[in-house]
Amino acid sequence: MSRRRRRPLVPGAQAGLDRLKAQVAGVREPDEAKYEIAQELEVPLQKGYNGQLTSHDAGRIGGHLGGHMVKELVRMAMEQLPRK
Repeated sequence: MSRRRRRPLVPGAQAGLDRLKAQVAGVREPDEAKYEIAQELEVPLQKGYNGQLTSHDAGRIGGHLGGHMVKELVRMAMEQLPRK
């Protein structure tokens, strides 16, 4: 089974992705994004150890955040299409 890459394909893109994550979550700091989404979804995520968190709940947080990031990236690309 192949391992997942946990870094962007484009070098230097991490800072931009972090800004997008914060923008989508409506927070200033990218590190706070997952806590904001967890609060909206009523998932008991806390700073530090989260051993009580089910994989289902953890996936809801990441899926919600990632899904909104993809929608925003598509919207941005659609805006730029007529310009080219």
